[in-house]
Amino acid sequence: MAGGAAAPDQADDRLVGSDRVLAVLKELAGHPDGVTLDELTRAIGSPKPTVHRALRSLRRAGLAAQDARGHYLLGDEFLRMAFAHHEARPEHVRIRPVLEALAGRFGETAHYAVLDGREVVYRAKVDPPTGAARLTSTIGGRNPAHATGVGKLLLAHQLTTRDAVDAWVGDTPLERRTAHTVVTAAALHRSLELIRERGYALDEEENEAGVGCLALAVYALSPSVPSGALSVSALTYRTPLSTLVAAVDEVRAVLGPLGEAGSRT
Repeated sequence: MAGGAAAPDQADDRLVGSDRVLAVLKELAGHPDGVTLDELTRAIGSPKPTVHRALRSLRRAGLAAQDARGHYLLGDEFLRMAFAHHEARPEHVRIRPVLEALAGRFGETAHYAVLDGREVVYRAKVDPPTGAARLTSTIGGRNPAHATGVGKLLLAHQLTTRDAVDAWVGDTPLERRTAHTVVTAAALHRSLELIRERGYALDEEENEAGVGCLALAVYALSPSVPSGALSVSALTYRTPLSTLVAAVDEVRAVLGPLGEAGSRT
């Protein structure tokens, strides 16, 4: 085609190629110890030459690397960009000292998470400073929103009617993580009403047996809409949920203006 515009099928091919590069990048993120070309090919379901071309592009950009064994892994440039972006997030900068204070106070793990569709994503995590047993959660990790304290807290601000809850649940069954997980729209609606009444949310071993948490809203970016939620997540044999509930005012005090709707700090 004269004049430089690519034919539609050529444009589509380039888009698919870009998608494959991104698929390779995402797969590399799941293999911190490295992965072979054959393993990547099987995981992505594309021809080996296609995956190899994607790897070459990523390596040229510093987003992928190859170790002495010939295994592929995320490159240093990708890690530099990811950590620089994460550390510079306004809410992360402001919430980190709060998480450190709470982890030190309770000897348990403190999280900051945001809502992403039907899941929560953990943006920050601080483990207790002692050598006590720790949770397996990771920054960037995900859990079902309906099964977590942080998720239910954020849903309570969004789904304020039974119709809204029904629409959010839709036709996709809610995953039952433990015997205590809320898995019906009616039960979730009741739970969200209670959260709005209390001003905090609980995970009563709903996501993982033996782990409970207390969650509160965080207003780091807006005076009216929570940017995310903070939680103190505890092993129940060590810190019963009743202990966290009894200390909710103390947690609010540590959170300070970040936990107050309408504050402008």
